[in-house]
Amino acid sequence: FTVWPYCLKRCSYCNFNKYIPRSDNQDVMLECLQRETETLLKLSQVSRITSVFFGGGTPSLARPSTIAAVLQTVTRHAGLSEEAEVTLEVNPTPVGSSKLEDFLHAGVNRFSIGVQVRLRLVVLGRDHNSQHALQTVAEARRLCPGRVSVDVMFGRPGQSVASWELELDELLSVCDDHVSLYQLTLERGTQLFRQVQKGQLSVPSDDITAVMYDSARRILQKRGYLQYEVSNFARNGAISQHNMSYWKASQYLGVGPGAHGRFVPRGEGDVCREARTQTLEPDVWLREVQQRSHGTRRRIPLTHLGLLEEVLVMGLRLIDGITHQHWQLFSPRADLYQILSSSSEVQDLQQTGLLILDDRGLRCSWQGLALLDSMLPTLLLLLEAYITQGLDNNSDSLQL
Repeated sequence: FTVWPYCLKRCSYCNFNKYIPRSDNQDVMLECLQRETETLLKLSQVSRITSVFFGGGTPSLARPSTIAAVLQTVTRHAGLSEEAEVTLEVNPTPVGSSKLEDFLHAGVNRFSIGVQVRLRLVVLGRDHNSQHALQTVAEARRLCPGRVSVDVMFGRPGQSVASWELELDELLSVCDDHVSLYQLTLERGTQLFRQVQKGQLSVPSDDITAVMYDSARRILQKRGYLQYEVSNFARNGAISQHNMSYWKASQYLGVGPGAHGRFVPRGEGDVCREARTQTLEPDVWLREVQQRSHGTRRRIPLTHLGLLEEVLVMGLRLIDGITHQHWQLFSPRADLYQILSSSSEVQDLQQTGLLILDDRGLRCSWQGLALLDSMLPTLLLLLEAYITQGLDNNSDSLQL
């Protein structure tokens, strides 16, 4: 995952690590992205990269030559196959869409576009209008048919269930084969949070957003999109390979200001996976990379329990859940039955039709997937109790 931290403006709801560039520093940014990419690839000693995701910020503000150079660095220090998925997040403005073909020539083969088509975008501080958004989707589909993802947000100020259904129906008429749904969350410290707190704007209640989510799932299903994860839907097999690596708890490198990574730093002789976070502020990150070839600010070795918690939390987001075979990769001596089956809480969740534990593995039902967040605390406590009580006796779990 490579972060381009700059945006032209900050949306009112956003609390991501984003900055408005004070000057044109693309040359030094490129130099440092290449340098950190090389450092982390050597540290991880990975021999093959299966996907690259350029996120942000607004990575479509970067020069296409910058994207090409980062990909060349990956190819030079690790294998980047012809089949590797290379995604770029695109802001649906005329400036963003005009560069799509150049990004394609730079090595990008998948676009992810954030779109809202039926609202006053000024409320959210977005710098595009609905026509720009639809035009960008159309141009991306022309260049990358079957490999365009559209991200759409619900639960926005002034939105009703009826207006949301109309918007989604209109959007699906131009969508490609992948759709991601995200509920607007009010993040403390953002402009939108302050506006809602002061009563200047109102957002739909939790009950209404639950109806919106359920309605969207049914509309997407009718239009041929299969849900494969809590927020993601695809047709014609167009799932996001990069995001699947997160949900499958695979290793990944995070490059750029504020990026997160999970990998085993074998270059230092370690055998345990670490959770790594790069320095947030771009100017500080640039100085650190220039001084020591990387901007890693925090590194936390993951315990056996910590790794299993990530496998559980991420895996249950998938419609297929966690297979016994997948769990065994991380916990060879304690299977899901041993950890969960005797629990009265889990039995209750199964009897109410929210959770399934069977010969395939552990997964949520259709209804349960919408309530995953409410079930996770119970499951995590059971996992912690089992591991900390020493019933696992497994100190040599595989660190993949």
